[in-house]
This record gives sequence, structure tokens and C-alpha cells, in this order.
Amino acid sequence: MTTLLALFWRDLKRAWGSGALWLPVLFFLLVATAFPFAVGPDAPLLRRAGGGMVWVAALLAALLPIDRLVRPDRDAGVLDQLAVRGIADEVIAAVKILGHAIAFGLPLMIALFPAAALLAQDAARVEVLATGIAIAIPALASLAVLSAALTAGLKGGSAIGGLLVLPLAVPLLIFGAGMLDPSGRGAMKLLAATSLLLTMIGPFAAGAAMRGLRE
Repeated sequence: MTTLLALFWRDLKRAWGSGALWLPVLFFLLVATAFPFAVGPDAPLLRRAGGGMVWVAALLAALLPIDRLVRPDRDAGVLDQLAVRGIADEVIAAVKILGHAIAFGLPLMIALFPAAALLAQDAARVEVLATGIAIAIPALASLAVLSAALTAGLKGGSAIGGLLVLPLAVPLLIFGAGMLDPSGRGAMKLLAATSLLLTMIGPFAAGAAMRGLRE
């Protein structure tokens, strides 16, 4: 347990101490700033399309720091040392998912409010967006760690990391954006079910990928 806590805190310090934490947040805000220039001054159109853009930006922001999630530990031999201590790769992956969810999730939730204002989202839609993204953050973190584990052994693998998990993220985008539709009453339940499923599958899939890095 002490080793796992140390791994968790070290991942948080790596994210928050290196300054890499702000890259996803800045990217998220830059997308929110640039999108109105592309759409134009049509406020109703911006309001309708802005919610979906927030979801796309949140997904991409979660995947941006995948280079630091698994590869540094693989290169430094940390994964081998943890395996020698008898710690399952699935447990390591679960700890990394939790660390990444907190490291990028909290700043992302804070950045959501100015981003939503830039995208002409009213208070009711901001509340729905915040609820949906909060539900999806564990799943987004799970997909990010899975992508990092799959590409840790590949040169320049981060460039294709997003492509590997994008099909799995599509339901999150569909149900998350569906929550903004007044007729999409069941979208939140479907989003929660999808997020729970991806969060549960993530440690096992990422653990298997990390085990393959040592073989």
C-alpha cells in the first residue's frame, strides 16, 4: 500500500510540478477561444455547437499528456521494480488512472467555466456540461492511461495514441452532447453507464499492455 501511495503522489507531483499540467488546460481554453472566430458572431449557432466543442476539447486535453503517464516509468525500470515486488500491472494501471483523473480533471473543471462563457453557454447548459464532464473524467483518464500503455514502446507513439482510443471515446461524446438536448433525458444515464464500463475495463486493458512492455 505504501508503494502504491508513493506512486500516486509521484504521478501527481509529476503532473503539477513540471508545468505539464497546464498544457491540457491551455489547450482546452485555446479551443474555446478559437472556435468563436471560426463560427462567427452568430450567438445561437455558437450556443448550439459550443457544448459539443467543449466535449471534443475535453477528450483531446485528456490525451495530450500521455507521454508522461507510462513511458518514463518504463524507461526508468519502475514497472519492472513494481512487478518484482509482486504488484499486479492492473493495480498499477488503476493507480495511474486515479492520479491522472485528479491531475487533469480538477483543473479541467475549473477551466470549463471560462471556456463555456466564451462559447456562449448559459448557466443551465454550463451546469449540464459540468455534470457530464465530471461523470466522464474517470473514463477519459482510463482511456488516456490505456493509450499511454499501448504506445509506450513505440517511437513517436503519442502521435497515434488518440487514434487508438478514439472509437472507445465516441459514446462519451455522443451521450455527453446528448445531455444538452432537452429531449435527451436518458443521455446522462447512458453516459454514466459508459463511463463506469470504460473505467472498469481500463485497468485490465492498460495492465495487459504494460505487461507486454516487459516481454
